[in-house]
Amino acid sequence: MIASQSSRLKIFQSMWGFTGSWDEAVRRAYESNFNGLEVNLNHGSIANLDVDRIISTLNSRNLSLIVELTSGGGYVPDLDNKPEQHLEEIATQLSKARALTPQKITLITGSDSWDESVQNKFLEKLLDIIDSSELAVSIETHRSRSLFNPWAIVDRLSRHPRLRLTADLSHWCAVSERLMTPDLEPIKVMAERVDHIHARVGHAQGPSVSHPFAPEWSEALEAHRRCWQLFLNKNTCAGRLNTITPEFGPDGYMPIQPFTANPLADIQILNSEMASWLRSALVTQEESKSSR
Repeated sequence: MIASQSSRLKIFQSMWGFTGSWDEAVRRAYESNFNGLEVNLNHGSIANLDVDRIISTLNSRNLSLIVELTSGGGYVPDLDNKPEQHLEEIATQLSKARALTPQKITLITGSDSWDESVQNKFLEKLLDIIDSSELAVSIETHRSRSLFNPWAIVDRLSRHPRLRLTADLSHWCAVSERLMTPDLEPIKVMAERVDHIHARVGHAQGPSVSHPFAPEWSEALEAHRRCWQLFLNKNTCAGRLNTITPEFGPDGYMPIQPFTANPLADIQILNSEMASWLRSALVTQEESKSSR
């Protein structure tokens, strides 16, 4: 039994960098054996579609949906945007996302430029908004955002027991100039709070390796795998659904050839290959028991 067949693990296809239609995206995800799609609420493929059309297309292939939200001006926050503006945007977007009945919502929010007092006040107000939405929302460990710093996450989680996480460890690799491993305190402490994983492999000098299965990146791949397995184990023990989105992407993440600017690898192929690898590399608790 492979991991993707477990009732406790679903693998989603990222829409980041995809420029085709919604129908193409759904067909592609289905044919590549993904369990669903992860799409930004403002993605061009759904911008002009009504809610019923988006949902019916997914249902026709028995696929689930994760919605990604960003506040403060896109993926990198505008430094002029104050916490109140972020909170207003999030409340509005959550209301729109609700109509899509997503399985989960992952949120990229806040700013690394705010001081500790502002960060903590912002997170408390944010968690109040999330609670009132009654949606399954987790906040991503993203560079330039409120959860950019791995060494601050222990205090963040202690101060904010309602805080749930989307773990993208590749960002923390770049921020701290080291691989994240299960023995590090931030990883051990956050493991109970991870609801969703973005499976991109970072390294000590950047948020994305050129190809996760190239031998020169084997140490980085294994470090990420061990952390992902820890998160999966904690979720399975708690009876929660594990969701993972392979998320190799463009916009300066994928290294490029000099002069031609051609990417060193095809991100769509990488994400499909990563999904296949995850199905065999990660083991759920149920599978571990059944193999004994």
